[in-house]
Amino acid sequence: MPFSVTTLNANGLKSALRKGLGAWLTKHQPDLLALQEIRGSYEADAFAHLGYQAHWFPAERPGYSGVGILAKREPDQCFRGMGIADFDREGRWLAARFGTLWAVSAYFPSGTSSEGRQLLKYRFLDAIDTPLKTLRNGCEVLLLGDVNIAHQEIDLKNWRSNRKDSGFLPEERRWLGGFLGRGWVDVHRRLLGPDTPEYTWWSARGQAYANDTGWRIDYQLATPNLAAQARSAWVDRSARLSDHAPLTVSYEGSLPLRAD
Repeated sequence: MPFSVTTLNANGLKSALRKGLGAWLTKHQPDLLALQEIRGSYEADAFAHLGYQAHWFPAERPGYSGVGILAKREPDQCFRGMGIADFDREGRWLAARFGTLWAVSAYFPSGTSSEGRQLLKYRFLDAIDTPLKTLRNGCEVLLLGDVNIAHQEIDLKNWRSNRKDSGFLPEERRWLGGFLGRGWVDVHRRLLGPDTPEYTWWSARGQAYANDTGWRIDYQLATPNLAAQARSAWVDRSARLSDHAPLTVSYEGSLPLRAD
């Protein structure tokens, strides 16, 4: 039976709910939703009325960062954080196991505000291999989230003018290429093909959304066996729940993401 997985940077969960996230979930019914930048603390039953179990890992600082996972059944196991204080206090990593599948909601740091934040971002990139290796032990893994990196020139509209900007720096792009070279699959790009542009985030500046001057920085990164089950990907650009669009992938298989 096919199952669908959505990832969304909410840019504030309360804001996304005001903009129609509840109605969107009711209409499209993904089996799992990974959220980033929730910017607050929420109860486990916050989405029970929509049929979802919720797990959260908020940042210590109010109104900042934080991740969540909504699923149609309770996970068998849940890890909050990476065990690294600098990242965990910012609520950047939440992993939930459903049978032999680990789903991770990850919010990678942005380096746009300062050199110090860019260095933190590089530390985060270096750190994620360790927890992912642990999760991959006998399981499939789906890393979902706002990676804050456009991998290739086709992944952002104005790539020439952004070559020296965080999110498209050569070091970041090399890291992502190396990550994929270690056996991870960029599911959205595989389904799109190499020559099709499609974006998931648009700046609030100018007319970026109207002109589709976007970046593809939201990903579903999967272990190979799971990636082979992906059948279709959909970016709901019209949803306008956030400055990011929901990215949904439909997978074939019998992974236990639904309640019995």
